[in-house]
Amino acid sequence: MIRHIVMWKLKEEASGATKEKNAEKLKLILEGLRTNIDEIKAVEVGLQINPDNDEAYDVVLICDFENKLDFQMYTRNPHHKKAIRFIESVTEKRRFVDYLVDL
Repeated sequence: MIRHIVMWKLKEEASGATKEKNAEKLKLILEGLRTNIDEIKAVEVGLQINPDNDEAYDVVLICDFENKLDFQMYTRNPHHKKAIRFIESVTEKRRFVDYLVDL
């Protein structure tokens, strides 16, 4: 199984909304990917509850995929590409890790 983890630090204001509103919208968008992309086996999205720390990121995504091919299909999916357009408009930093999960 492939696990894909991404964290974003959001801009204070972007796309006409506050960081908090954009975080909520991003959570809805990311959770909706599971409905539209069959290759996603599991998805979890978390919003930061400790925003007072400057090192803290605002949103985290954890997705699981059966194999590398499914992960590649996900990255090419039009719904994923649409999500990326919004993400790029509201974020200032991104960090990620993709790794094999031993079952």
